[in-house]
Amino acid sequence: MDCKKIGKLIYQLRKEKNMTQKQIADEMNISDKTISKWERGQGCPDISLLQELSQILEISIDGILSGEINLNELVGGNMNKLKFYVCAQCNNLMTATGEATISCCGKKLEPLAAKKSENVHVLEIEPVEDELFVTSKHEMKKEHYISFLAYVRGDRALIVKQYPEWNMEFRFRKQGHGRLYFYCTRDGLFYQTI
Repeated sequence: MDCKKIGKLIYQLRKEKNMTQKQIADEMNISDKTISKWERGQGCPDISLLQELSQILEISIDGILSGEINLNELVGGNMNKLKFYVCAQCNNLMTATGEATISCCGKKLEPLAAKKSENVHVLEIEPVEDELFVTSKHEMKKEHYISFLAYVRGDRALIVKQYPEWNMEFRFRKQGHGRLYFYCTRDGLFYQTI
């Protein structure tokens, strides 16, 4: 760990939040001399204080330990670059249109790689007036089901949560060409082009 780099970052983030060393120290129940020592690079925060410090400064613990903030390249939020993250423990769904460090249940998540739909992982899409009616014969049991579907175009994404023991079906208004993503709890992320 580079204490000088970490101290510089703590100083920068503290100034951005218009906080004094004493205000941070009071929130953490430590002395302001400790904060001063960190900012001068004469020591690093103890591991037991990192969680609280990261919450106060609104930065990840990894960010503190690296001593730098890595900004993403501006990508304009193009929804076609949407990445899906699903927690294996709690089935929580998160998305990002750019690079992100996402964690859930204490573990870092990697973006899912979408496979082209095939065999049992194919959605039936039927036009009904100006809408599309989507169904599937995929089993919907607690141990194996489709947990979400997402219709993605360049400027928007519609995400629909699905639940085990329900029929896998939903309707949405067709708004041009796009991709329909769906996540099988056992086999991963799939897509179909619409």
